[in-house]
Amino acid sequence: MEYTSLPQALEALEKLQSTLFAYNHAMGILSQDASTAAPEGSWEARGKTMEVLTRVCYDLTADPQNGILYDYLSAHASELTPIQARELEVLKKNYDRMRRIPAREYVDYSVLLNEADTVWHRAKPANDFAAFAPYLEKIVAYCRKFAGYYNPDMAPYDALLNEYEEGMNQETLDVFFARLCSAIVPLVEKIGKKAQIDDSFLMKHYPIEQQRHFSDYLMEVMGIDRTYCAIAETEHPFTNNFGSHDVRITTHYYEDNLVSSMYSVIHEGGHALYELGADPCYNYTVLSGGVSMGIHESQSRFYENIIGRSRAFVHAIFPYVSTHFPEQLAGVTEEMFYRAVNKAQPSLVRTEADELTYCLHIMVRYEIEKALIAGTLEVRDVPRRWNALYKQYLGIDVPSDREGCLQDSHWSFGGIGYFPSYALGSAYGAQMLACMEKNLGDVFGDVAKGDLSRVTGWLREHIHRYASFKKPGELFREVCGEFDAKYYTDYLTKKYSDLYGL
Repeated sequence: MEYTSLPQALEALEKLQSTLFAYNHAMGILSQDASTAAPEGSWEARGKTMEVLTRVCYDLTADPQNGILYDYLSAHASELTPIQARELEVLKKNYDRMRRIPAREYVDYSVLLNEADTVWHRAKPANDFAAFAPYLEKIVAYCRKFAGYYNPDMAPYDALLNEYEEGMNQETLDVFFARLCSAIVPLVEKIGKKAQIDDSFLMKHYPIEQQRHFSDYLMEVMGIDRTYCAIAETEHPFTNNFGSHDVRITTHYYEDNLVSSMYSVIHEGGHALYELGADPCYNYTVLSGGVSMGIHESQSRFYENIIGRSRAFVHAIFPYVSTHFPEQLAGVTEEMFYRAVNKAQPSLVRTEADELTYCLHIMVRYEIEKALIAGTLEVRDVPRRWNALYKQYLGIDVPSDREGCLQDSHWSFGGIGYFPSYALGSAYGAQMLACMEKNLGDVFGDVAKGDLSRVTGWLREHIHRYASFKKPGELFREVCGEFDAKYYTDYLTKKYSDLYGL
């Protein structure tokens, strides 16, 4: 089909985007259901459905007719609005990449991930890495191959990193992590010589139903509109978004750990606020949703730690917490609670790690991913390497694969290259805080009153509303200038020096 007018071409562009959204929406709902509500034995039928939908999405994205459309629009670039130009850029990039991937491989990989996720959900509680290993081997092989399709001019792991944070590479990350390590490790060593903070009261029996009510309260404090955001339960917390009017967050409750779900809800709530704060004009287009995982994790980690573990936030929620769990927190003061939720101590599980040691957990995964993609580490040796790195970076022994290399779901859904986004996001968030305080002055005074409106309003104005309209580097530089990890290391140093009297 030839295009004879710009309105005709733009109509085709809009129709293509809305169709792609519909199919991706359907697959996203299936994925959400698989992790939250679907019976274990449903994976085969779901896999068949996903296979069909994935093939349709592939055909829609790689359709040669799209090339004609994009060429026509490119020839009329000067007549496009900035949003239309960005839509064209993203769609053309996806088109060029998809056409390099053989259709059968693309579909087979989708089927594999559906199966792998099901197996991981069984393998983790059973402490059975051997059951998951064959699937991980196939995923790693696919990732190596797909990296060549994504960008044949990049090193394979760089190409995978670029999928989650455009412009990121191993060279940059190696320097970044070395800088974090040089600041964090000495702090951890100094803290290890101090008297340990008592957090035993957080590990008492906390009935799950009461925790559910607590989650509802936290979402209310965060200002999350429940008209457009639901919460469910799953093995590993995550967020799914389907535009600014439909966001799904999940958590996992432990009866003997209050803060695990508490901070999962705040973390995933940060993701939700990003999605809910996007300008609705991007809904049903390729610009819907956050622009990168680094920017996305900057929001989740910002709310989880910079806000959620602040003295101000603890002050705001403590009256509710203490009255909601009166038995468990009898005799516990606000100061005791604040210190407990900020206790720094090397631990096994990433999602429950303290703010200070968290990035050391990311470094373990980063080193393993690099080696897997480079081919210098076999999947069968992952548990051994994992355990050795935990000993090296955190000084602790890993008692089981359930608490070790099986603890995260990311590799089961093919997310190799994702983990560094958490560390980058943490550092982005610290720099955003500095800019926010420069613009607004003291924001924690409002937080202490349980009012996060100025915090969220600033982020919505500078980050959230743009969805994927701006590239991550462009967006960050416009708000905060050039990225500098020193903001993050300074933030950690001050906070933990004050907390532990260093």
